[in-house]
Amino acid sequence: MSATAHRPELTCPAGGLPALKAAVDHGADCVYVGFRDETNARAFEGLNFDPATLRTGIDYAHARGCKVLVALNTFPTASGWPRWTAAVDRAAELGADAIIAADLALLDYAARTHPSLRLHLSVQASATNYEAIEFYRERFGIRRAVLPRVLSIAQVEHTIANTAVEIEVFGYGSLCVMVEGRCALSAYATGESPNCQGVCSPAKAVRWEPLDGGMRTRLNGFLIDEFHGDERPGYPTLCKGRFDVGGDVYYALEEPASLDALDLLPDLVRIGVRAIKIEGRQRGPAYVAQVTRVWRAAIDACTAAPRSYATDPAARAALARLSEGQTQTLGAYSRPWR
Repeated sequence: MSATAHRPELTCPAGGLPALKAAVDHGADCVYVGFRDETNARAFEGLNFDPATLRTGIDYAHARGCKVLVALNTFPTASGWPRWTAAVDRAAELGADAIIAADLALLDYAARTHPSLRLHLSVQASATNYEAIEFYRERFGIRRAVLPRVLSIAQVEHTIANTAVEIEVFGYGSLCVMVEGRCALSAYATGESPNCQGVCSPAKAVRWEPLDGGMRTRLNGFLIDEFHGDERPGYPTLCKGRFDVGGDVYYALEEPASLDALDLLPDLVRIGVRAIKIEGRQRGPAYVAQVTRVWRAAIDACTAAPRSYATDPAARAALARLSEGQTQTLGAYSRPWR
């Protein structure tokens, strides 16, 4: 690695205008947002942007040298196709720097209708190798691809070495064990799919039931978990519930934990990752501000002096306090058995 290295962009979430401003003010290079409908994969009540608010956000970001990316990362339904194409048109008209999309037809529409609009391939497309990414580049001219959180560092490096498309990876935030863009658990329990309706565990299906000294959570009647004592109740999703399996009650599919790749930052810089993404459009401005501040300082320090970079213990502790389930993991990036 050279004495100085290429600095990856820091891509941060914004579920509303206060979060967008927090990301911009604390050093984000890009902020990703969604409209207030099912065209984005975080279509929760109270989140996201109407056109007027997004215009304000784009103006605020651009005035401070920050890009705004619009997530149109769900899969259009046959009856809803006009809503998705209208969202592409709206993003272009408002001056978004790029859209983040996964659906083949929507990428085709964007490439034909708005040829100057930059296209990023969403993690929802589940493109896990350079052959898949090259397919999207050759047909739709994508400029960047967000990799699913299932690849090791070596696999990410191999992908980067074999495509001209910029590669973005997740650095921090909530994890999911399901194949991104393909999960059917929420649809099974609630009838609403995050892939099409933009919601995993929609709030209208969530129930919180007080217990003696605790809390029980349900999703559309399914018992997801029980919390007692000092346990912090988590938002109920089927993949992160505790279930009775053979008489043992435990997290049968996935434990609540946040990806935290801060210690791997020198490797991500070395292999040529072009952007590092922070998960959390459903989180508040305070979360966005803190995580953005930590990762901005870390990226700047690592790219200025990569050979001597070491994770700041205070930064690691700050992220730990924000982690889901108060637990951190390197996820698939680290596979010590290989």
